[in-house]
Amino acid sequence: MSRHSSLPYYQQEQQQSSTTTTTTSSYSYNNNNNNNYTSSSPIPPPIITTTSSNGIVTTSFPPPNVVKNNNTMRDHTPLPIYDQTTSHSQSTARSHTDMFRQRHFKKPMDEDYDVDLSLDYDSKIYKARHDRVLQEKVARKKDWRISLVLTLWACYVRLWKISQPSSVVFDEVHFGGFASKYIKTRFFMDVHPPLAKMLIALVAKLSGFDGSFDFKDIGKDYIEPGVPYIPIRVFCALNGILTVPIAYWTLRSAGHSVAASVVAALMVCYENGLITNNRHILLDPILLSFTAATTLMWINFHNQQHRPFQFWWYFWLALTGLGLGLTVSCKWVGLFTIATVGVSTIKNLWEIWGDTRIPLPVFVRHFGARAICLILIPIITYMFMFSIHFHSLPNSGEGNGFMSPEFQQSLAGHKLADTPIDIAYGSKVYIRHMATRGGYLHSHPHNYPSGSKQQQVTLYPHRDNNNWFTIHKKDTEQVTGIEYVKHGDVVRIVHPESNKRLHSHDHRPPVTDLEYHNEVSAYGFPGFEGDANDYWRVEIVDHDKRDPESKDRLRTLHSKFRLVHVLRNCALFSHSVKLPDWGWGQQEVTCISNGKLPKTMWYIESTENELLPSDTEKVNYRKPGFLSRFFELNKVMWDVNKGLTASHPYDSRPEVKWFLLIFLLPAYMDYF
Repeated sequence: MSRHSSLPYYQQEQQQSSTTTTTTSSYSYNNNNNNNYTSSSPIPPPIITTTSSNGIVTTSFPPPNVVKNNNTMRDHTPLPIYDQTTSHSQSTARSHTDMFRQRHFKKPMDEDYDVDLSLDYDSKIYKARHDRVLQEKVARKKDWRISLVLTLWACYVRLWKISQPSSVVFDEVHFGGFASKYIKTRFFMDVHPPLAKMLIALVAKLSGFDGSFDFKDIGKDYIEPGVPYIPIRVFCALNGILTVPIAYWTLRSAGHSVAASVVAALMVCYENGLITNNRHILLDPILLSFTAATTLMWINFHNQQHRPFQFWWYFWLALTGLGLGLTVSCKWVGLFTIATVGVSTIKNLWEIWGDTRIPLPVFVRHFGARAICLILIPIITYMFMFSIHFHSLPNSGEGNGFMSPEFQQSLAGHKLADTPIDIAYGSKVYIRHMATRGGYLHSHPHNYPSGSKQQQVTLYPHRDNNNWFTIHKKDTEQVTGIEYVKHGDVVRIVHPESNKRLHSHDHRPPVTDLEYHNEVSAYGFPGFEGDANDYWRVEIVDHDKRDPESKDRLRTLHSKFRLVHVLRNCALFSHSVKLPDWGWGQQEVTCISNGKLPKTMWYIESTENELLPSDTEKVNYRKPGFLSRFFELNKVMWDVNKGLTASHPYDSRPEVKWFLLIFLLPAYMDYF
């Protein structure tokens, strides 16, 4: 049998069987006086012969369940057929289905079905199937009753005194605070996908929460400000409660006994960690409920493998894909659920591919259905949750600093005014870093505690007057006309708020004390014209391809450049290292030798120059679309999550005094 036959495998089998039946079912009849006949096949079924008024003889088969009394023909009684009008004998062979049933059907025992001996085999089969359906209905009703009892008991365990404590507990600081931001529609950044947080915010909103409580500190009281924390906790607990009956149904669907399923459900019900986790405003109860439901749906899909491409087969497969999308939309640890289902899917497809009876087009249908339901549906679900997230947070908020300027431009309340595109000497500019989430070059009237002890230069994430710098020629600060800054120019950069110049020298930075790093400071005083340590060379390294002039001439937003110190031959640099309290926790800026892109790349975001013509072209950030914001936010989530290496200030670790470690391990060590 070939995988690439044009007929399905079951039609190929029928075709072969029909051919075999035809060759072995040849009857020959002789119309002589002894009226004998011969047969080389099983006995044919009874046939009814009728003669019409015009002498035409017709034959037909009786229904298979026709059973007559003692002297009449039965279902399997042979009956030769003679044509009374001609000398030709006629016969008809039994169908392939009847022959297969007679050869292979195991006759049921009377004591098995408690039926009368006079019933034929078809009636016994129907009786057996009917009894089996009744047994399944009884078992299903029993399962529903047991799962209901388990659910009620789980409600008692998880909802008992859920109002205590009446203050903020552990990570309710974060997730309660996120609910407040959703209600206020202010953008924030979190390392977890948005679905579970949005569900908590929805319940809080429906419970009457106005978002005024900030959940800022652990132990902060809920009662006095009137926070409806109990409905929110109950919602999280209900998600935890659902895992108990789902655990029972999962094991029952997998073919385990009632006793084993009840034990598994009770283990989920009584697990102390789950009980504690489910009783507070956290993401984990929602994540666990979606994970458990997805597992149950996947098992139900596997139970339909004997009926591929039917309604319930597609139904459970699609629900599995939806469950995967919802799970990973709560937390990225849901990717482990996707991996589990993925490995099982690969194994299942491999078995289908190895079955040579299944034609290639059927295998392609299997593969396509799984690809759509288990890959496409989860991706669409995940992206749809972020679409709701963006629509729920249209206003700028505390998370702005994590995002790119283009992303921030899409938020209400953070619109950057159009700015001139040309940069001329004497222009005041905002110089922004390309990497490390784009802070601004910044200086403030505080000095380094060591090294040169000159004024600090840092990277600051917010717009501020101390971010303004003025670009001058290296030999004069007098402006006589419009002269644009070009690639290769040597300039001085002055901080107008303090009237000090951007400066670098042979001093190690106070934090990154490495040989190839030089300290960057703001240095100068009245009457001092500066020195060669104030000279920086502008090197344009990238530009907007739609603006060819930005390659050779410094232009707002379009030119990406480096500032290279002329004497030290180092590039202005910043990284994610934060200064201590004396530096207000702002980002360190140094001058690095042989620094790599993009941490030595900068661009100008805004500029002011009164000498520029009034008709000077203005530019602004382009507003990104959904896909750009989606990928950027997920990248920021990943980067921030990688940086979360410190332990929680309130976490605790149990001492290693487990029973087996106390009693069995010493004995084991003494023995050996």
